[in-house]
Amino acid sequence: MTDTDYLDRAEALLRAVELACDRINDESDADIDNQRVGGMITLTFANRSQIIINLQKPLQEVWLAARAGGFHYRHDGQAWVDTKGQGEFFANLSRYASEQAGQPLIFSS
Repeated sequence: MTDTDYLDRAEALLRAVELACDRINDESDADIDNQRVGGMITLTFANRSQIIINLQKPLQEVWLAARAGGFHYRHDGQAWVDTKGQGEFFANLSRYASEQAGQPLIFSS
């Protein structure tokens, strides 16, 4: 994948996360505070726990840090998948955010 392709796909991922937070906040009482600085988004939940998503441009990866641990994702041509075979980015983000928020949350591309 070229650097331009990576940046386009990574920016689309970050934008999808921001839009999902807006939708979740409108449709539920989850109250996720999302702040973006450059290629990093910090999601802060009501209990003050956080999930951090950031771009790793030299590696063409997206990293996610949650209470459950740290995870690296690469685009396989169709989706952002965990580099250790632990699933797809949005499915995992939904699971980790739900755990930290204490209620079901759904993130999607």
